[in-house]
Amino acid sequence: MANTYLTRTPASASNRQTWTWSAWVKRSKLNSAQNLWGVFVHDNDNMNLNFNSGNVLEFKFYNGTVYKIQTNRVFRDTSAWYHIVCVADTTNATSGDRFRLYVNGQRETSFSVDSQPTQNLSMSVNQAQPFDIGRYNGANYFDGSISHINFIDGTAYDATAFGETDATTGEWKGKTSPSVTYGTNGFFILKDGNGITDQSGEGNDFTLGGGTLTDLKDNPDNVFATFNGAFNLSDIVLLRGNASATNSGANWKYVPTTLGASSGKFYAEYLCGGSANTFMHGVVDMEYAVSQDQNSYTQLGNGVGGMGYYSASGESYTTGTATSYGDSYAVGDYIGIALDMDNNKVYFSKNGVWQNSGDPTSGATGTGALALPTTGTYAFGTSVKDSSKTDANFGNGYFGTTPVTTNSGNGYEGAEGASKFNYTVPTGYSALSTKGLNE
Repeated sequence: MANTYLTRTPASASNRQTWTWSAWVKRSKLNSAQNLWGVFVHDNDNMNLNFNSGNVLEFKFYNGTVYKIQTNRVFRDTSAWYHIVCVADTTNATSGDRFRLYVNGQRETSFSVDSQPTQNLSMSVNQAQPFDIGRYNGANYFDGSISHINFIDGTAYDATAFGETDATTGEWKGKTSPSVTYGTNGFFILKDGNGITDQSGEGNDFTLGGGTLTDLKDNPDNVFATFNGAFNLSDIVLLRGNASATNSGANWKYVPTTLGASSGKFYAEYLCGGSANTFMHGVVDMEYAVSQDQNSYTQLGNGVGGMGYYSASGESYTTGTATSYGDSYAVGDYIGIALDMDNNKVYFSKNGVWQNSGDPTSGATGTGALALPTTGTYAFGTSVKDSSKTDANFGNGYFGTTPVTTNSGNGYEGAEGASKFNYTVPTGYSALSTKGLNE
C-alpha cells in the first residue's frame, strides 16, 4: 500500500558483489515512479529496483557512474501478479550477465538502457545500511501488493529457484519453500500473510517502517478483482491497492473492476464513505465500458451496458432511466451486490437486507431482481462524485484498511471457500476472483 514500507539494517556488511532478490508483485497505481526496494547510503552510493513513470522495470546502481538495465517491455496489468527476480553478480566474466531480470520465469533481454557494471564492482546492497522494501530514499512508495520476498546473500540464482511451470495449466507458479542458501544477510518474509519475521532461518527480521500492513486474501494463486487502474480514469482517484475509489469533482465518474464474468454467481460489498452521499453502485458490461468515452459515459446507469443503484433515491438506473427499487442509502451504509450471470440478473442489499424483497438464490424466477440490460461479460463497478468514496471488499476481508470484524472477525466465505465478507454470502455465490471464476 502507498506510504507503507519495511526496513532492516544489517548488523554487518556481507557480499556486495553477488546476490538475488525475488518477489511476487501486484501493481495498483500506474504512470508514476514506484520502488520495490532501495538502499540509499549517500548521493554517490545507492541502488534500487523500480517501475518508472513509463511503467517499465528499472534496476539501477549509482556510484558516480550510472549502471542500469531498463526494459522495453511495459508492465501495466493491474489484475495480475508478476513474479520478479533481480540478480546482481559483478564477479561474472560475461558482462551482459552481471545484472539480470526475470519476469514470470522468463529472462528479460530487450532493454532501452543496458549499462552493465564493471567486473568485481562492489554495490550498495549488503552494507550495514537500511534496506527498504516498498520505497527508496524516503520517497516513491510502491502502491500495490508484494508477497513471498526472498533475498539471497552471496549466490546468483535464476527464476527456477523460486518458481516453476505448472504441469497441468502451463502457468508460472511460485515455490513456497525454495531450496536455496540464504547467506548471512538473506531473508524470506511475507511468506504467510503479512508476516515480516524472517522464515529463512537466518533470523533477519524486518520492521514496519511506516504505514499499515494488510493480510489480503489476494495472492498469486488466487487473484481477486480490484477497481481497474488501467481504465481511462478521469477525476476518480484509486487508493489502497485499488480497492477504494473517490472523486472530489462535481461530475459523476465511474470505474469497473479488473475481472468480470459471463457465467456464474458473484458477490461483492461496498462501504460508503467520504463527505457526500452521492453514490451509484452496480455492474457494467465490460465490452460496453471499454468501447465508450469515459468522460461522456459518466455513471453506471447512464448507458445501455450498465445497471446502478442510486443512493439519494434508492432507484435503479439503466440506459439513463430511473425505476423505483429500494431504500436510499448514505455514508456509513454497506451495499451488497449479488450478480447472477447464469440468469442475467442482479440484486442489491443495504446493510445485509436485500432490497425489493430480493432473493439472490431464486434462480430463473428472479425474485426481486433487476434484469441486466445486455448479455455479455459483467464487472462490478462504482460511480462517485462530490468527495464521496467507495471502499470495496471483493473478498479480501478489508474495507480500505479496516478489516472485517463480523462473526468474531472471521467474516463469511463465498462459495469458492477462499474469501471473507462482512455479511452472509448468498448460497452459491463466490468472490470475483480466479478461484471463484473456476468454481
